[in-house]
Amino acid sequence: MEEPGARILGIDPGTKRTGIAVSDPLGVTAQGLETFVSGGGITLLDHLRSVVGRYGVGLVVVGMPLSMSGGEIEGTERSRRLAEEIRTELDIEVALRDERMTSREAERLMQRSGGVREKGDIDRIAAVLLLQGYLDERDS
Repeated sequence: MEEPGARILGIDPGTKRTGIAVSDPLGVTAQGLETFVSGGGITLLDHLRSVVGRYGVGLVVVGMPLSMSGGEIEGTERSRRLAEEIRTELDIEVALRDERMTSREAERLMQRSGGVREKGDIDRIAAVLLLQGYLDERDS
């Protein structure tokens, strides 16, 4: 169980870009952070270490892609490996969460609001939707 008052981090992992969101201090709402882009000289794990320290994160929720029927697809094992690396290297609690519809919903929201402004917008919004879903379910 996460520490009382600690924030929760949501991650929508991808092969090139990773959407990241953080909860408010009360754990009620999710806000998007800058999307992490691979290949910039820093690893995703080092970036997450910095974010965890900066925001006082006590739990990380990692999106796990599944097929519409709930089966494993490309990316499922990658999410599991990322979750284990975070748990081991950052010594923090990690939860995996089904992310089946987050990217599609993020795309729909972006289209409704005038389209994608930057490549990382959909990834960031998907991370917000993932984390907000976790927060809402946890409190219900």
